[in-house]
Amino acid sequence: MDPPNTVKSNKRPSEKTRPDPKTHRDGGGSDPSAKKSKHNHSTHHSKPGHERNDRPGSSSSSNRQVVKASHILIKHQGSRRKASWKDPEGVVISATTRSAAVEKLQQIREEIDSGKTRFEEAATQHSDCSSYKRGGDLGSFGRGKMQKPFEDAAFALKVGEMSEIVDTDSGVHIILRTR
Repeated sequence: MDPPNTVKSNKRPSEKTRPDPKTHRDGGGSDPSAKKSKHNHSTHHSKPGHERNDRPGSSSSSNRQVVKASHILIKHQGSRRKASWKDPEGVVISATTRSAAVEKLQQIREEIDSGKTRFEEAATQHSDCSSYKRGGDLGSFGRGKMQKPFEDAAFALKVGEMSEIVDTDSGVHIILRTR
């Protein structure tokens, strides 16, 4: 039996491990502090130097609260990384003002609130974060894993509640706490 929290690999010791293109985070760009981890669903929002370790019983989640959240990110010209899966060259993002990004996010929120669309569908269609592939799902995270404004907003929400617009270095977000 393996010790807890170890990961078995089918690779032989001589084989190099390559990231799976389907699950590898789009962190790209030139931000050397951004962590790129197949298991880090919060690449754009993680604090540099922190790795996620949110397995039950792990030391990082055993003595503190953990939340699970989804989000929709709209980047703008003030975002620290001006590229996304929708705009790899950052042309549209670089031309988008913060107020235009906020307006777009408010329209998306109104569509969700009115029942015209579901949060997951809106994230898949509009979010500039690579979590769009999972309907905006960032997975579970504890304190110290996200940018402070994002973390504060996520932890302040009740399960099932959606945030107002939250500003971070990544752009503007709406957050849905799911657990």
